[in-house]
Amino acid sequence: MQTIHWIQAAMFAAIMAVLGFLPPIPLSFTPVPISIQTLGVMIAGGVLGARLGAVSQIIFLLTVAAGAPLLAGGRGGLAVFVGPSAGFLISWIAGAFVIGLLTQHAAKLTVRRTFAANVIGGVLVLYAIGIPVQSFITGVGLREVIVASMAFVPGDLIKSAAAAILVPKLRNALQAVPSFRRAA
Repeated sequence: MQTIHWIQAAMFAAIMAVLGFLPPIPLSFTPVPISIQTLGVMIAGGVLGARLGAVSQIIFLLTVAAGAPLLAGGRGGLAVFVGPSAGFLISWIAGAFVIGLLTQHAAKLTVRRTFAANVIGGVLVLYAIGIPVQSFITGVGLREVIVASMAFVPGDLIKSAAAAILVPKLRNALQAVPSFRRAA
């Protein structure tokens, strides 16, 4: 990887940190709050591509693990990786990778294609990893966690749509910058 690619990944990790300053919305029936940070996962994967999108999430999560309170609600440190949100946090790496994989080779990235990639990578992948881990950590049955997690679907679809509108515009704008070269 070239230095510029590390800088790009770090910039998107910083975007994740900024999104963490927005307060989470706690729900009474689940220990996992609603956070806007999944929007950052979608944007990172869509703009940077699979590899750099995943690297941006690794950088962000390593920073959180080091103790930086960058998750929604000012959370950070190793404890968050053994709490109810642990699977969702780790899934951000896979989610950004899948979104990037589904969008990076598109000759013309459309809102529809980006939305589909966001739903697959930014919702389905995150839920497929996060829900079983939450069930295991909390000791709550998988079925109950799935039902509780359905409360997140409308917001995640809204975030998918917002990222679907932003990503094609951001990619086009950034492609005009000579130093911005996406690493496929």
